[in-house]
Amino acid sequence: MSDPDLNAGNIVEFIADIFERRGAESYLGEPVTMSEHMLQGAWLAEQDDAPEELVAAALLHDIGHYTSEFGTYSPDDVEDKHHDEAGGEVLAPFFPPVIVECVRLHVSAKRYLCATDPTYFGKLSQASVHTLSLQGGPMNADEVAEFRRNPFHDEAVRVRIWDEGGKIADMKTRSFRDYVPLLERVVARFAADKAA
Repeated sequence: MSDPDLNAGNIVEFIADIFERRGAESYLGEPVTMSEHMLQGAWLAEQDDAPEELVAAALLHDIGHYTSEFGTYSPDDVEDKHHDEAGGEVLAPFFPPVIVECVRLHVSAKRYLCATDPTYFGKLSQASVHTLSLQGGPMNADEVAEFRRNPFHDEAVRVRIWDEGGKIADMKTRSFRDYVPLLERVVARFAADKAA
């Protein structure tokens, strides 16, 4: 979903508008809304003293549910809607590669963890188990090796763990507006690096 009117000066407000208009939508059969889930991910990243880029990645990891041309997930789905790719695509022009790759890889990171950590599958919610089956199930050895070749695979795994943790009803977090300055700093640094 590329919009020619989006730029580094308005991308954060564009995302804030999405959160405010659509954040109350239910999240994949979980006991939280979509915005609560994403805010919980960012809050958990902050509790782990993650750098700003990873807090931003945790906050934005599911933005593709709003921007995917295939629509949002339903428990009745029989195929994957590729929200990971859609999210990476909308962020790529404005956010640094570590954020884009964490968003793009957070589904792969689930598949990776299910293949490499014998305890991880048991931590998945029922909805996450369902989407895992749509997304290809645990990785095979070749897919694990390919995932590990991505320079941001460790960061993507961290975001995935916060993602899975962010499904707690009535958890207190910051609001999206509280993260706007952080997002603006990240976007501004990336724009300056590109211009340099």
